Amino acid sequence: MNGEPVENFRHPINLETDRVSVHGKLIDLKPRHTVYLMVNKPAGIITTTSDERGRKTVLDILPEKYQHLRLYPVGRLDKDSTGLLLLTNDGELTYKLTHPKFEHEKEYLIHIDGRLKPDEKRKLEKGFELEDGMTYPVALKEVKSSPPFNYSITMHEGRKRQVRRMLASLGHQVPALKRIRMGSLTLGNLKEGATRELTPAEVRILLATKPPKSTS
Repeated sequence: MNGEPVENFRHPINLETDRVSVHGKLIDLKPRHTVYLMVNKPAGIITTTSDERGRKTVLDILPEKYQHLRLYPVGRLDKDSTGLLLLTNDGELTYKLTHPKFEHEKEYLIHIDGRLKPDEKRKLEKGFELEDGMTYPVALKEVKSSPPFNYSITMHEGRKRQVRRMLASLGHQVPALKRIRMGSLTLGNLKEGATRELTPAEVRILLATKPPKSTS
């Protein structure tokens, strides 16, 4: 990159100023046509672009006209979870939706057996210690209009299987989990397994998002 070798594939790249070449061939970092897709992911689908075990990935369920494009999932939903997933070839949007400093909310519907006890709700709403550190406070409310789901949980973080791990630490398994919102985007009435392109207005709102000002 910029004439210097880079061995770490996670090395950050500035699309405006950096020059990247592979085996001496300059790589075009900016896609000629940006694509923004919302998918309602079914259960059993892997949120990756490929799988060495031959399992079906989210790319496999896209309409054929998107199959040849280099689209990547924005964040993850685990195999057993369903709901709103974005795919794009726009690195700037991916960065803004996944970096914690932008504090994009993610809202999930969850099903647990029984009800949360008052002290369990307080623990979730205040934040508590998991094996990979303290969680941030979440917003929690009961729901009755979307069976089998009985709670809604809204959070800024996106650690691996975080919702399931938080509930498991309180003794609750989560048989069903569905993401219904990312930032300003809502899943709406998009059918499970279906795909739609974001509108230009939706993309503008997401790209215009700025991190909140520090109060310190």
